[in-house]
Amino acid sequence: MNGSIIRELVSVVVPVFNEVESLKELYRQISNTFKDVSFNYEVIFIDDGSNDGSVEIEETIAKSNKNVTVLQFQRNYGKAAALSEGFKYARGEFVATLDADLQDDPKEIPVMIEQLGSKFDLISGWKKKRRDPITKRIPSKVFNKVTSLMTGVRIHDFNCGLKVYRNEVAKSLNIYGGLYRYIPALASLAGYKVGEKKVLHRPREYGVSKYGRSRLYRGFWDLITVLFLGKYTRRPLHLFGFLGIICFLGGFIILIYLTIGWLQGIWIGNRPIFFLGILLLIVGLQFTSMGLLAEMIAFGQKKEHYIVRKIAKSDSNN
Repeated sequence: MNGSIIRELVSVVVPVFNEVESLKELYRQISNTFKDVSFNYEVIFIDDGSNDGSVEIEETIAKSNKNVTVLQFQRNYGKAAALSEGFKYARGEFVATLDADLQDDPKEIPVMIEQLGSKFDLISGWKKKRRDPITKRIPSKVFNKVTSLMTGVRIHDFNCGLKVYRNEVAKSLNIYGGLYRYIPALASLAGYKVGEKKVLHRPREYGVSKYGRSRLYRGFWDLITVLFLGKYTRRPLHLFGFLGIICFLGGFIILIYLTIGWLQGIWIGNRPIFFLGILLLIVGLQFTSMGLLAEMIAFGQKKEHYIVRKIAKSDSNN
């Protein structure tokens, strides 16, 4: 499972949840894609607790094709879990992901691998002409714009299922919950180079979307998680201390203003702004204290995780 990387092999990781009608056609398109290119390929289906017969179709495909692996979850754990498990089993020099609903075109994969070149570590698809209802397109545009501004990763489509990674990138990602939506941001915050390619997005032919409106609410908190884990895990005081200073200064300015009025004979004991000033001072001190405690916890952790890209060593004995 965690053996050496096989050069010139592409691992195609496909999370599946109730897509029984599209699986045979999807595998046919994947296999046709790699007929005329120099890469070998393997397909890893991760069945995320399907109950519509998808598993039986996946197993039928695997029995007829030695390069197909099927991983079946006991229950539905979510897309992040499926991708994470698929990455563990991926043996290829490159790892591609795409959804099982046939809206992603596998023919994009070799082109995206070529785009990686020596410049990028991850290429994310951009569904510029998205074949989805407007009720999905507008929230998606807002989501991508906000995510780009807050993370500093200048791409247009963070949540496109069609992506190509170098193997070491896929293996290094720690994704869970809803963090699969922010894979380009997580990779960029880890120091990898992220690129983008416009890809064909096809209308859904079978089944229905598995994602509801609640993902917008969950996505907001996932974004906060990404920013915190990516930027402040090793320096939490920078976050809590900043918030503490803002609150403390706000309260301090308010109390200075009231003190000047009090010296001029203005009664301040029953003014709401007086209590606001005291509250801001207390909250500011609490934020700073939280930051210091978090720094102590981070400092006390003995295990550090650093990504080593390569080691250069001379073979000479001199």
